[in-house]
Amino acid sequence: MKFTFVPYTLKFKRPFSIAHGSRDSTPVVFTRLEHQGITGYGEASMPPYLGENHETVLKFLTKTEKIIRKFTEPAEIEVILSQIDKIEIGNTAAKTSVDIALHDLAGKIQNKSCHELFRADKKKSLFTAYTIPIDDPQGIHSRVEEAKAYKILKVKLGSADDKKIIEEIRKLTDKEIIVDANEGWNDKHFALEMAHWLAERKVLFIEQPMPKEKTDDTAWLTSKSPIPIIADEAVQRFSDIERLQGVYSGINIKLMKCTGMHEAHKMILQARKYGMKIMIGCMSETSCGVSAAAQLAPLVDWIDLDGPLLIKEDYFDGVKFSEGKIILNDLPGIGVVPISPLP
Repeated sequence: MKFTFVPYTLKFKRPFSIAHGSRDSTPVVFTRLEHQGITGYGEASMPPYLGENHETVLKFLTKTEKIIRKFTEPAEIEVILSQIDKIEIGNTAAKTSVDIALHDLAGKIQNKSCHELFRADKKKSLFTAYTIPIDDPQGIHSRVEEAKAYKILKVKLGSADDKKIIEEIRKLTDKEIIVDANEGWNDKHFALEMAHWLAERKVLFIEQPMPKEKTDDTAWLTSKSPIPIIADEAVQRFSDIERLQGVYSGINIKLMKCTGMHEAHKMILQARKYGMKIMIGCMSETSCGVSAAAQLAPLVDWIDLDGPLLIKEDYFDGVKFSEGKIILNDLPGIGVVPISPLP
């Protein structure tokens, strides 16, 4: 197999602010695996909190190339990914870019979509949330207007203006809301007060209200909260799920933090075993990464896959968005085609 990769920078349509800070772009790396004239595509997206960047990903993928050269059969996904995982700890986005390309290639070779391979029923309604970042009232108004086709809003909190933001949105719409505090609330009593206040305003659940290290405080909060508490930063990989039983009501799986589709599928099965709710989300990604995640979307409870809607230029044609829903196609692999040839 031939393995190549190239760095890009995704520009946002406008600055994106959460509890951790604000940015207007995200570094990405696109990967490409070729075998007998068939090409699989992958993507690594690197938000700051993952600790990866162009330099670290390119360095890791250079090491990965040496392993991939040893294999002649793309269907050996689990064996290949296991060897790549052992190169170094971390580097989850870099590993994800290989995982996605492998699944895309394997699906194309078998002439089957990845959702078929994962036995995910694409007929299930796939409504995605639309993200509203921290903003001033004018910005919130325009973002809610942009989201008019979407029935669920994901609202970023974790600032001093949390209640004002929700009140402003509730003046504009009665749509379903989920909130993500991105570890922004440090006190469990404040978090519980917010949970009751948000429940009164018909918020469905709270994502990562407290710092991931505050396991005992979060377990206390979950036991008393009137709405579910969902782990995001606190859960990365399969090995995290068992220790989070009773701490959170559910988990948010993102390909970029868990190493890809193979691990994400294992996490879905394990979370179901423990009776946990599941959300599948994304970073700031093109339709390549989001189309990969969408292959697993019929298997989960909630979907937050709006990455391509927030960037200025998408480099792939893949899943479509219609009336707030993600529409999976029947193309083999992850169902993407480059909009223009990658270098």
